[in-house]
Amino acid sequence: MKKKTVLDIMEMNESGNKITMLTAYDYVMASILDEAGTDMLLVGDTMGMVVFGQKTTLQVTLEDSIRHTQAVARGAKSAMVIGDLPFGTFQISREDAIRNSVKLVQLGNAEAIKLEGGSERISAIEGILDAGIPVMGHLGLTPQSYHKFGGFKVQGRSEETAKTLIEEARALEEAGIFSLVLEAIPWEVAKEITESIAIPTIGIGAGPYCSGQVLVTYDMLGYFDFKAKFVKRYANLKGQILSAVQEYNKEVRNKTFPDLTYSYERPK
Repeated sequence: MKKKTVLDIMEMNESGNKITMLTAYDYVMASILDEAGTDMLLVGDTMGMVVFGQKTTLQVTLEDSIRHTQAVARGAKSAMVIGDLPFGTFQISREDAIRNSVKLVQLGNAEAIKLEGGSERISAIEGILDAGIPVMGHLGLTPQSYHKFGGFKVQGRSEETAKTLIEEARALEEAGIFSLVLEAIPWEVAKEITESIAIPTIGIGAGPYCSGQVLVTYDMLGYFDFKAKFVKRYANLKGQILSAVQEYNKEVRNKTFPDLTYSYERPK
């Protein structure tokens, strides 16, 4: 099974083939998503909310990201693994950004890193690229700016903010990123960005005209209660798990599980 690389993702975009990306945080889920043919697995800092039960992504540490990326990398035989740089690991200095990206690749086995922000991140991006690490950008609703935005709010609705997003996308492309996540922005703006840059755009709540799409896997599988407007649920795993566990509890309490079918015998 061939491992996807940055070149494969860019060639898919040049050929007009849509790119799929989903989040993963553990070995078992990564193995399933990989077997299903997903192109990229993002070990997102969304783990703060869906794995650790936090209100935002801001409490995720580099150590958290490294450990979960290790697990996902073991399960990804074909999909490219993207490690998300957590809040505080790249904003303070270019040197921090390089050092922490190297750790996420060297210790976590990430094959590229993602970081949030626009032109203010160009110095960090160029340093990370100089270290030989591919970079995925992220514009629009950037969850690490939760307090700055006053919550999880759609970005780029005014003419001025839309123009800024387009300019920032071009600046990030020029800096050398290989792809760009566009989150929670009007589809018209995402379409214009996608048409104005050569690298692939990966949309999440950014409409159908991006080069590819990403969702939080727990959201699209109905495994997590929170549901944004842009999420389509392809399953109701919470309901199925709840039903299965209720049945298990019932059978144990009624003394119908385990019966001898599920028990060992002494050798005869």
